[in-house]
Amino acid sequence: MTLSKTDKINLSEVRMQKALGFLEDAQATLRDGRINTSINRSYYAALNAIRSLLILDGVNPASHDGAITLLSLRFVKTKQLSADLIKKFKSLLSSRTDVDYGDFVTVEFSDAEESQSQAEEIIKEIDSLRSKLIKELQ
Repeated sequence: MTLSKTDKINLSEVRMQKALGFLEDAQATLRDGRINTSINRSYYAALNAIRSLLILDGVNPASHDGAITLLSLRFVKTKQLSADLIKKFKSLLSSRTDVDYGDFVTVEFSDAEESQSQAEEIIKEIDSLRSKLIKELQ
């Protein structure tokens, strides 16, 4: 994918806004007692934050696993992001997979709260680096 610096920044911003919207959805659905949906939205909030960062580096993963791999190679291995971020994201992916596809999975309110907390931490760390990279691109 070949994008101009401006296009990368604009797409990154769209994806971060989407991430923040999904995080708001996670909070609202948890307040409504919809635990599974809250976990799902927390995961997608984190995924979109990750995608908002990766596009600044000119990559657009085609899969969820691709997002993990590219984030690891381009930002964790280079120590720009913590390795703990990948662990949190994999935990979110596992929880989201369980609630979306598990027929007999039982989750608690506290599980959804933990998912939201992980998503918030991921978004915060990613947005900090994203802001730095945007300044370097401008």
